[in-house]
Amino acid sequence: MLKNYLLVAFRTLLKNKGFSFINIIGLSIGMAVALLISLWMWDELTYDRYHENYDRIAQVWQHNLYNGVRTSQVSNPYLMGEEIRNLFGSDFKYVLQASWNLPHILTHGDKMFNKSGYYFEPEVTDMLTLHMLKGTREGLKDPHSILLSESVAKAFFGDADPLGQLMRIDNQADVKVTGVYEDLPHNTFFRGMGYLLPWELYLISNPWIKKMDDPWGSNFTQTFVQLAEGADLEKVSAKIINVKLNKLKDEENRKYKPEVFLHPMSKWHLYAEFKNGKNVGGRIEFVYLFGTIGVFVLLLACINFMNLSTARSEKRAKEVGIRKSVGSLRWQLVGQFFSESILVSLFSLTIAVLLVQLTLPFFNTVADKKLSMPWGSISFWGIGILFSVFTGLVAGSYPSFYLSSFQPVKVLKGTFRTGRLASLPRQVLVVIQFAVSVTLIIGTIVVFRQIEYAKNRPVGYDRSSLIQISMSTNDIHQKFETVRNELKTAGAVEEMAESGSPPTQVWNSNGGFTWKGKDPSLAIDFPNNGVTYEYGKTVGWQFKAGRDFSRDHATDSLAFVMNESMEKFLGLENPIGEVLTWDKRPFTIIGIIKDMVVESPYEPVRPSLFHISKDEGNVVLIKLNKTTDAHQAIRTVENVFKKYSPSAPFEYTFVDEDYARKFGDEERVGKLASFFASLSVLISCLGIFGLASFVAEQRTKEIGVRKVMGASVFALWQMLSRDFVVLVFLSFIISMPLSYYFMNNWLSQYEYHTNLVWWIFIASGLGALIITLSTVSYQSIKAALINPVKSLRSE
Repeated sequence: MLKNYLLVAFRTLLKNKGFSFINIIGLSIGMAVALLISLWMWDELTYDRYHENYDRIAQVWQHNLYNGVRTSQVSNPYLMGEEIRNLFGSDFKYVLQASWNLPHILTHGDKMFNKSGYYFEPEVTDMLTLHMLKGTREGLKDPHSILLSESVAKAFFGDADPLGQLMRIDNQADVKVTGVYEDLPHNTFFRGMGYLLPWELYLISNPWIKKMDDPWGSNFTQTFVQLAEGADLEKVSAKIINVKLNKLKDEENRKYKPEVFLHPMSKWHLYAEFKNGKNVGGRIEFVYLFGTIGVFVLLLACINFMNLSTARSEKRAKEVGIRKSVGSLRWQLVGQFFSESILVSLFSLTIAVLLVQLTLPFFNTVADKKLSMPWGSISFWGIGILFSVFTGLVAGSYPSFYLSSFQPVKVLKGTFRTGRLASLPRQVLVVIQFAVSVTLIIGTIVVFRQIEYAKNRPVGYDRSSLIQISMSTNDIHQKFETVRNELKTAGAVEEMAESGSPPTQVWNSNGGFTWKGKDPSLAIDFPNNGVTYEYGKTVGWQFKAGRDFSRDHATDSLAFVMNESMEKFLGLENPIGEVLTWDKRPFTIIGIIKDMVVESPYEPVRPSLFHISKDEGNVVLIKLNKTTDAHQAIRTVENVFKKYSPSAPFEYTFVDEDYARKFGDEERVGKLASFFASLSVLISCLGIFGLASFVAEQRTKEIGVRKVMGASVFALWQMLSRDFVVLVFLSFIISMPLSYYFMNNWLSQYEYHTNLVWWIFIASGLGALIITLSTVSYQSIKAALINPVKSLRSE
């Protein structure tokens, strides 16, 4: 019987090639979208599961009260790990201190690269899952050792054995290669970890760390833990809550009321956002969003199948009547129709897999992923076939039960008519289709408007022709004036400065400030950037009041330039000339600049300060001469830098490009949403095209009679298109409040956001209407142009 079902199903598909093509292509696109989104969601949901101890690894975080707001941070004092080990050692298998994943200059022979990696305590090789290709896991116990990733080892040593080879770090310390581990996958927190260095070497290379007066008041390292077997994360987290508070000596630091807690590895990627000390999610919202889109796009394709199958009910009515009259039971007819839908679904799955394979490179680029088809996975194919069968059952459910319900007596007597109400379910499904498509279109427009709104936000400085160079050595810092003068003399640059942080990030913040009228109980923490005198001219500060730093004023070594947000926060009537005491030293406010957007372009700018510092050489900022060719200017800068710092590779970034990366997540969402919205519209149009074809075929004789009676082509086009226009209008009415609700909620998560304006909804509705009319018009005009003699010949 099954063989007969499939044979009849195959013949039916061949008999109705046009409708079969529309069904298969529509389902293929819908299933391809669902497969792409499933691969993306699987990659997101399995983030960090590469590590065998995934369920017991956590990161130590803190909640602090800064400027009246409860904030959460991952950076800790360097003694945090040691203190937790000493007090609560039985609750943990490992407590490890680590640096940030920052680039350092690695040198071997004549090869020199800037690579990112961590300084870590030696047990990291047991806590994390590292597949050692050469050497031993015990390598980091030697303070002058290094473990390399496979790709970094290949870059330096090719096919030669790297074990025992000497390398130099930042032209300061020599280390010996004691192991090589396999590159970590793309979907892990530690991706791109090019090497591991001993924590002890970090302390040796930075002797200032152990000389701090209050080491618990500075947060600049990370702490990772692995819980002991049977330990409960929530209970252990509650135990360590006051570890830092109990060690703070300074009363000003105690005002922050730090609360230490554990953030499990399972939440690092998808639940990394905190507000007012509460976890509010994060990328998990994208997982829900695209999962919902995938379901709806597949549903649109299923709706096409339902509509086209039921629309042709009159043509299959006699088949049902004859089958029932010769003894076929209803469940057998249901089985027959389900076999047709499942067969279509299996054909569609084959095409969908090919479509996914073809589009994966594009999808990976847009989504910043490294997804691949798991061809060798039995579970993938098993799930794929089950998914296809399920899709077939969903798509074929309504047609199967609808068609099998026909009464054979009425059908065979010729009195069976579907009637006007028979089309009602199809009309409802078309409305749902276009309501989803219009909602996706509106959502896509809003996302791109939000991105453009933030991009057009005044940033408070001039990013054009501005480059930044992160320095890993002190060579340029020690000869800064010489390098600056040589570059200006060569005409390659307009100005050059040093800074503790780049213009697009905050690397340092401080507390302990006092001023006239300050509330003594207020715990404060402000970004406080140490710069050289030329910083303002280099970045193009925009002054609201006061003046810039100047070498002509000796007192500027104890002066602050602050931003507008700081002016508002202080609440001083005329802050120029007022004194802020910091670190027991009086600093005079000499200037107020417009807010520089340093952090998120979607959030308010934090109150910030700038001061003169002779010790800050982390970042070199260069304003290229706009009258000189940029490539030639950069070559000149490179030659001068290599002259004075031969041990460091010359690597730079344009500040405007670095700033543009802040929009990465939103731009990816926008591009993916527009991609899926386009496909949903295409699927809907395929369905409309099929239905329009059917309607035109069904009303052929009516059209012939109307033409004979003098109806024009335009009148016939109007008649055939009217019903579809009404359906699209209804879908627009439904999609408006839905899209407004969802997009208004999405925008509300940003402090700095665009507004929902009326034209977005009107433009989306008109766009859907134009697309519908374009799709329907082909069939409508084709039917209207048919010679009435041909359509009425049988009469």
